[in-house]
Amino acid sequence: MNSDLILVDEEDNKIGILDKELVHIGGYLHRAFSIFIFNNKGELLMQQRAENKYHSANKWSNTCCSHPIEGEDIEFTIQRRLHEEMGISCALQFSFQFIYKAPLDNSMIEHELDYVYMGISNDTPMPSAKEVKNWCYMNLQTLEFNLQNDETLYTSWLKICFKDVKNYFQLHIYPNLKS
Repeated sequence: MNSDLILVDEEDNKIGILDKELVHIGGYLHRAFSIFIFNNKGELLMQQRAENKYHSANKWSNTCCSHPIEGEDIEFTIQRRLHEEMGISCALQFSFQFIYKAPLDNSMIEHELDYVYMGISNDTPMPSAKEVKNWCYMNLQTLEFNLQNDETLYTSWLKICFKDVKNYFQLHIYPNLKS
């Protein structure tokens, strides 16, 4: 797996490439993506990150998170990573982007320009044990309550983008769900 990340400025202009561990030690702004898969009940497919992750291990997060690879089409990358991490495939739509900076464990800093994609699938996940410790479906009201009452269980990026994810889901994804 390529461990180089694409460094960008706040307008998403590429300014370099650097090893992902060095990027997170230095807190450099880089491209990332987050995938949110919902089932037909409107529940979010969550994953608990594996114990061996170099940051945010054992924390609950959205369906899939990763980084674009230099020279690889982003549409291919998001599908590849969703399949590698969760063992599922589905149509994904770009929803929005955001920039955030947050301290992580192990004295690292996450500073990402994060592209958010959403999709609908009722497939049973078959996650990679290397990537995922556990998974579950959770409705957004329960997740919102949990984030407010025990945010230490969740990744920083999920906490930061949750409100925008919920709003986008209710306006654009929920109306398209079929029972």
